[in-house]
Amino acid sequence: LSSSSNLPASIPLELHGVDQPYLVENTPIMDDDKLGKTEAHSIVVRSFEPSDKLEVQRIFYEGMMEMVSDTAFRGLRHHPESLLLYAAFTIGCLVITQCWWVIGLLPVSVLCARYFCSRRVIHAYLDCALQTDMGDVEGFYMKSPDSCLWVAVLEGKVVGLVAAVGHRTQTGTVELQRMSVDQNCRRRGVGMVLGRKVLEYAVTGGYSTVVLGTTAYNSAAHRLYQSLGFSCVGVTNGYTAPGTRQSVLERVFYRVRHHHYSLDEEQ
Repeated sequence: LSSSSNLPASIPLELHGVDQPYLVENTPIMDDDKLGKTEAHSIVVRSFEPSDKLEVQRIFYEGMMEMVSDTAFRGLRHHPESLLLYAAFTIGCLVITQCWWVIGLLPVSVLCARYFCSRRVIHAYLDCALQTDMGDVEGFYMKSPDSCLWVAVLEGKVVGLVAAVGHRTQTGTVELQRMSVDQNCRRRGVGMVLGRKVLEYAVTGGYSTVVLGTTAYNSAAHRLYQSLGFSCVGVTNGYTAPGTRQSVLERVFYRVRHHHYSLDEEQ
């Protein structure tokens, strides 16, 4: 779930190692945030080909579905306003019903409602994506000089993807989109190599800024963007994701933070 709205478009671009070839040997493995272990493997990044479509869609779908529990459960502690609302509702039920067993069921009911709403929104978002750009990758990304989608290949298998969409009307801004890595091939440098490919594309295309947006609460995603040189330039609390119906249930049980990142040379 990403967007680049409300982002500054005049920040100069700094690249970090993008002149390296995208055949990575002895990539460091992240092990509980500790670096130093290595594994001999080669990651090749190349442009999307029609034969990649099914694997690309699978990786994208599985990555998005991981955000259901991420948003429903891990995201709860990032929204104190929601916690206060649930607490007030619990106290109100206690005063009205005087039944402790009802109070005991409320936390479970809240978590179930959050999971249900998160799953519904993510499914609607996936339906929209698969009917637009992710349903026609070649037509949407590969036919324009201002966009591209790449795949990461490890041991002959597609294990990740990333896209870039240029906006020359916004003072030369390129947006990093659709970053996703197969869950079985993470902590092996795939995300880093894909991110660097987008930065190389920005330099080659003469863009001055690279931006991205994410609603992920997983700290690993944010560490990846920061290690690539991005800085968080804003957070939208209560972000309305594509696919949200704005029903009463979703307003109460589905709230996300949208983090805006930009590559800033001065930071």
